[in-house]
Amino acid sequence: MSDTPRKSGFGELLANLRALPRNLTASINRRSSGESARGRSQSVFGNVFLHIHSVRTHRWTLRPRFTMGLGVASGVLFLMLVVSGAVLMVHYVPSVSGAYNSVKNIHFVVPGGRVIRNLHRWAAYGMVVAVFLHMVRVFYTNSYKSPREFNWIIGVILFVLTLGLAFTGYCLPWDQLAYWAITIGANIAGSPAEVTDAIGITDMIDIGGFQKLLMLGSNTPGESALLRFYWGHCVVLPLAMVMFLAAHFWRIRKDGGLSRPDDIRDEELIGTPCDPLAEEVFKPETKTYGLMCLVKDRSGNVNRGPERTVLSWPHVLRAEVAIAMILLAIMLLLAIFIDAPLKEMANPSVPENPAKAPWYFLAMQEVISYSAFSGGMVLPGITVLMLMMIPYLDRREGGTGRWFGVPGDRRLAIGSAIAMAVAVVSMLTFTVKVGWLRDWFPDTNQILITTVNPGTVLAAFTTLLTLGALMVTGSTRKSAIVFFTCFLVSFVILTYFALVHRGPNWDFYWWPSLWPTH
Repeated sequence: MSDTPRKSGFGELLANLRALPRNLTASINRRSSGESARGRSQSVFGNVFLHIHSVRTHRWTLRPRFTMGLGVASGVLFLMLVVSGAVLMVHYVPSVSGAYNSVKNIHFVVPGGRVIRNLHRWAAYGMVVAVFLHMVRVFYTNSYKSPREFNWIIGVILFVLTLGLAFTGYCLPWDQLAYWAITIGANIAGSPAEVTDAIGITDMIDIGGFQKLLMLGSNTPGESALLRFYWGHCVVLPLAMVMFLAAHFWRIRKDGGLSRPDDIRDEELIGTPCDPLAEEVFKPETKTYGLMCLVKDRSGNVNRGPERTVLSWPHVLRAEVAIAMILLAIMLLLAIFIDAPLKEMANPSVPENPAKAPWYFLAMQEVISYSAFSGGMVLPGITVLMLMMIPYLDRREGGTGRWFGVPGDRRLAIGSAIAMAVAVVSMLTFTVKVGWLRDWFPDTNQILITTVNPGTVLAAFTTLLTLGALMVTGSTRKSAIVFFTCFLVSFVILTYFALVHRGPNWDFYWWPSLWPTH
């Protein structure tokens, strides 16, 4: 029989309650972290959330001017959307008869519903912006180069999925904005009929009709379309997003972390967290290797030692938490003071004028106004394909990890931006003042309209600039800069023009206040 005094049941319960925080932390981390480098490394190994990061992170990665936290911001905004969307799903009714009233009920009746709905809308807009800017940052810092080529493709897919999530969510309130946005999308899906009708094969091969039926489930937007958008927004697209995000994060780790230059100077790391012990132990002149390190490999970690690194726990986590708190504060302020738009209940007999797509599709709608097939399917498809191919067409090494890291990149990007801006503004001015083929010759063949329109003209101009840069400089990197810059500038200008200067009947107005009142 043991001589150890036994605690009373009540005393044991109190002792266990006092030890609960410590025991909970230990059970989550699987291993005690402590304050040593080894302990913190074990925390990363033993926690699925911390294991997203490598044990050590290079100090260059923590420079705010390099990444600007855009990747983290995109992930944080997606988490906000998942949480707020789950709350909204409890009260939303996915039917034509109940959707609009359920959204009004969320906004005006459900406690806190107004803030949650607004937060969901502004976080969706914020995620579109963050993902787009993240892609811009990766391109102009040469961070798509080997071994990160495939992760660039995953990033482009994530951008497309983000647009899909934003659009399907935009359509769920079933108000006038949603109904006519779906109508625009359905017209784009059916736009191949432009070509099949012109050559007289629609009766045999109706690609446009099939795509429209697949999207709507019927010939007009209704119950079937709403259910498709609901399941796409709440199930299909989020699952795809999670899968590709997991692959994206995994590839970042396996490809050696975020990109960084090979010629980093000590003064460039001023202001970033420092690990004095690592700097002392892992000096380049004292670093030694085992025989295994002589084996060649394509891994992004080859030839990269742990000098100039810090432990990911806690330095990276602190930065991520700070970004998350700032974003949450901004989104909550927007949600409290600015309501998400909600117009009248969808009415097919009262068309919106102007019927505009969400702002992130307005650049495409500007070109669609001339040819739905060209502007809505052909040009966007070619653009996405060309974006994916950039890492495989530009194989030159150097400049990775710095903004405009190769001499002449910045000057070429500025010159390309100016040239493309002049081209886009000139084309818009011409079409507003003079019109286009159908305005001059009403009986113009549709094939000609589809082939020759402002969108295809701007695409041809971009192609000429890109090929011209390749011929003059002999550099695939320079030509890639021209192409991406032209895409970026045309997207921004066309979006602004359609958002601000297009009014009723898609006519030009200097400002929305000048729109006719009746």
